[in-house]
Amino acid sequence: MANSSGSGVALIGRVLLSVIFIASGLSKVMAFSMMAGYVAAKGFPMPAVALGIAAAIEILGGLTILAGFQTKLASWILFVFLIPTTLAFHNFWAMQGMERMDNQGHFMKNLAIMGGLLLLAANGAGGYSVDSSKAKAT
Repeated sequence: MANSSGSGVALIGRVLLSVIFIASGLSKVMAFSMMAGYVAAKGFPMPAVALGIAAAIEILGGLTILAGFQTKLASWILFVFLIPTTLAFHNFWAMQGMERMDNQGHFMKNLAIMGGLLLLAANGAGGYSVDSSKAKAT
């Protein structure tokens, strides 16, 4: 099988992976007060600051993955970011009923996203990316 890392497949994968981070970060900005209350309820110190940092990581990380710029670094940052986020906000083991089922689904979704991020961290952005263009220029 031919290596598809230089084809549009990697680009489509990056687009699909980046959407969740960009959309999530923007939703935090758009509903900042409500989300800060949610973060505070989870026991995070300085919830507005924590929320601002989270939104920035998601938006900037998503955009860098979308562009294929510093993809390996951005993938690692988002991967590490998802560890405490997933454990704190989708702790399904401490819930009951539908809330448990819903959060278990979100927990598993985050694990799958983390797997995709590790693949990007290991393999890079692919051919249609800023990273690839910079490598060709040198």
